[in-house]
Amino acid sequence: MNLTYKGAITIREHKNFWDRNAGLYDRFMRKDGAAYERMYEMIRPVVKAKTVLELATGTGLIARHIVNAAAHIEATDASAEMIAEAKRDNHSAKLHFSVQDMFRLPYADKSFDVVIVSNALHIVPQPENALAEIKRVLKDDGVLIAPTFTHAGNSFFGKVKAFFMKLAGFPLHSKWTSEEYLSFLRQNGWTVRKSAVLKASFPLTYAECVKSEV
Repeated sequence: MNLTYKGAITIREHKNFWDRNAGLYDRFMRKDGAAYERMYEMIRPVVKAKTVLELATGTGLIARHIVNAAAHIEATDASAEMIAEAKRDNHSAKLHFSVQDMFRLPYADKSFDVVIVSNALHIVPQPENALAEIKRVLKDDGVLIAPTFTHAGNSFFGKVKAFFMKLAGFPLHSKWTSEEYLSFLRQNGWTVRKSAVLKASFPLTYAECVKSEV
């Protein structure tokens, strides 16, 4: 996977941001508890008895809520501090946390039944490269679950909040509406088989996809 020098620096800056804020992450995400509970309900049937890879797991919030349904989950994040937080609350033998780069995954081709990448594609540079790497490690009949905050669909107050988050150093590279985000997925070789917009601090577009070409 080729990243420009600027892109590599940006990814390192993102990692540093999440390392600094790992201890605050769960507190921030609790504000959207209702949306996340709905999302867990949508994900559990898809991962039932499946081998799952989660990218950008953060402190493992999603992984911990769905692990009982899955056969096994490899939950990864670029931030060592996030993974350290996640490991503290892990009580399942079916859930393994590790530090990994979503652009250069160590797994063999077609290793996983399901790949989850939640609220990450909008905050990384060159998200199409991440999607290509996901496609590589996902089985041909596998499913990509990619819920993402679609900031461009914000209300006025949501846009103000996003502005101040950016001032605080929150990385934000892609501002999609829900339709723009789904179109982005389709343009990068995915068929969206299910989608929904969940009400959260920012509109949360749930997308469930399969490979367009096998």
